[in-house]
Amino acid sequence: MKVRTVLFALLFACAAVAAPVPVAVAAAADLRGALEELKAEFEAGQPGIQLQLSYGASGSLTAQIQQGAPFDVFLSADTGFPEQLQKAGLAGAQDLFPYATGCLVIWVAKAQGLESSLDPWQVLQQPGIQKIALANPQLAPYGRAAEAALRHAGLYDPLKPRLVFAENVAQAGQWLLNGAAEAGLVSFAQADQPALRRAGSFWRVPVDAYPAIRQAGVILQRSPCPAEARAFRAYLTGTAGQAILARHGYGKP
Repeated sequence: MKVRTVLFALLFACAAVAAPVPVAVAAAADLRGALEELKAEFEAGQPGIQLQLSYGASGSLTAQIQQGAPFDVFLSADTGFPEQLQKAGLAGAQDLFPYATGCLVIWVAKAQGLESSLDPWQVLQQPGIQKIALANPQLAPYGRAAEAALRHAGLYDPLKPRLVFAENVAQAGQWLLNGAAEAGLVSFAQADQPALRRAGSFWRVPVDAYPAIRQAGVILQRSPCPAEARAFRAYLTGTAGQAILARHGYGKP
């Protein structure tokens, strides 16, 4: 009986040790493709940590965190929302970190039959394009960048009747994929996903047309697993993580 009791105790202890620590990551919607790949690589090297990924517009995720959502790490598509959380006392000065620079593109369905030699701004003015999808500028940094680029080109007001606003860049990409819009201003990472690459073509928006999309993250002070959250941050900002982000179209922070 004693032997059996000891065996059960050992088995229970081993199971407890083997259970990975969950790290809840709230991430800007444009990161989905990159983070799914990064999660697999990270967990293979860190079996004691399990990433739990949630996606949304950076502004919406910030509001959720301010209302008590139990995230450990927040990866925004800008620096402003993480700084906002820091100023609210939800993260320390040492907890904010840059991790990437984003890129804005114009995507158009292949059914439009447009030539790749066209100027990006000519693309959006084609008569066959009735709806242009972009993320909500109030919630999503890529939406703000898209609006700024259109205003820079003098096209925001002329094209305003055609603009349709998604909650985030991932939803804008879904609208492009299902034909709800013929064109859109989305992230390079979104446009480069296999389904959208097959369905359309994209043009890079000139970088001087919009403010640089500097993406930053933050480890939240209320996290019950700060060591594991820092391990994830180290991987994301290290050589392996940066290589994965680069494959998905992101520049260095």
